Amino acid sequence: MKTKWHIQLLVYGIIVLGALAFLFPFAYMIMTSFIKGAYSLPRPKEVFSVIPNLYNYQLVWSKNNFARYFLNSSLVTIVSMTGSLFLGCLTAYGFARFTFPGKELLFRMFLLTMMIPGVINIIPQFLIIKSFGLVNTYWGLWLIYIGGGVVGSTFFLRGFFQSIPKEYEESVLIDGGGSWRIFWNIYLPQSMPAIATLAVLSFQGTWEEYFTALVIIKDEALRTLPVALLMFNDKYATNYSWVFAASIIALIPTVLLYIIFQKRFVQSGFNEGGVKG
Repeated sequence: MKTKWHIQLLVYGIIVLGALAFLFPFAYMIMTSFIKGAYSLPRPKEVFSVIPNLYNYQLVWSKNNFARYFLNSSLVTIVSMTGSLFLGCLTAYGFARFTFPGKELLFRMFLLTMMIPGVINIIPQFLIIKSFGLVNTYWGLWLIYIGGGVVGSTFFLRGFFQSIPKEYEESVLIDGGGSWRIFWNIYLPQSMPAIATLAVLSFQGTWEEYFTALVIIKDEALRTLPVALLMFNDKYATNYSWVFAASIIALIPTVLLYIIFQKRFVQSGFNEGGVKG
């Protein structure tokens, strides 16, 4: 028993040390954002003795069109996340519950596109967007973001939809409902843990995306938030207080979204006991 107690204590100690190792850089970044004019990374003693204040946050918000870019990213990300999730749910539902010629081949082609690095796709994507006349528009960005997000959402949700017992559909069919009602009333509610996870991943991926937005968007007034973050890196010197304050502001929406959907992440066994033999 003593040996077992010592092993548990050792395991908990390792976990605590690991958590502190991950939290320390984040705490260091937050405390550094309170320092005025940190043109070099401050020492830990200096960092943890600073008094919290919002001076750098107020300055950053009004500098380099940061507030405008923040709103631009919010619009682009919300539309992209909603579109990719909705179309991904529909596509996954079709692959999970319908039979049609070439279904498995088409699904494998979907998976193949996920293995191609996004940087390789940027040239053909730009040419397609240009042929549609959508360069320097959010519609061009949405087309790329939603199109890319649908593939991952389909792959992820197909397994969840296939795990839902078909007996759930009988009550809807008895009431005269069709495929759309089955999808809306059964599959979407039952798959909320997976959809919530995808919502956070989709939001984070689009919110932090820089390269595609830089290529498609040319007008400075339409630029997104990652561009604003790079503007705080000066050519000759970097004010780390501004960089860290801007990074923390950019991180807030993702954290809030995770807090909102965190209860969905831990749900399991969502269809257990729903059908009794």
